[in-house]
Amino acid sequence: MRGTFANVRLRNLILPADAEGRQPQGGYTLLDGQQTTVFAAAMHHLERGTPTLIFAGEEYGTGSSRDWAAKGTRLLGVRAVIARSYERIHRANLVGMGVLPLQFVADDSVTSLGLRGDETFDILGIGPSLLPMQALTLVIERANGERSEHPLLCRIDTAIEVSYYRSGGILPYVLGELLGAPAGNTTDPLLQA
Repeated sequence: MRGTFANVRLRNLILPADAEGRQPQGGYTLLDGQQTTVFAAAMHHLERGTPTLIFAGEEYGTGSSRDWAAKGTRLLGVRAVIARSYERIHRANLVGMGVLPLQFVADDSVTSLGLRGDETFDILGIGPSLLPMQALTLVIERANGERSEHPLLCRIDTAIEVSYYRSGGILPYVLGELLGAPAGNTTDPLLQA
């Protein structure tokens, strides 16, 4: 878990830039306005039961160690990833771990949203009637109370992936099938919205 998002080439755009305009590299983020490791921030949010999001750019998941990258993401409490695009296998692995892959629409991106790390987010349209490739809405509430809405595309691409996601991932889905539990039995806070 500590190694997830710890690649020295990662740049977290919400971190303050140095004198030359570059963000620190590696597995760092902000927590209550202070720089800390991604792992420490994730443990803080997990202890409080706060689902977290990852915002990313193009080809999210490229070069990852496949299923372990998605597994580490889930273990850190990440419930959704919002990216410009996905590496094909990693997108499927996220779904298989019960992490919701979402894609920016039109010209929206991490940069255009101007995120600072003190926002709260809602994703509207997730629920029992979730469909493959469904249009959803990201609601951003900034610390100053300003609120904005942005369209997203749900990158759960097939009906079986919807079932995996509703169950919390492939393993819970298969176990539920073996035990005769109805598909989609989950207490996922995103599906309760």
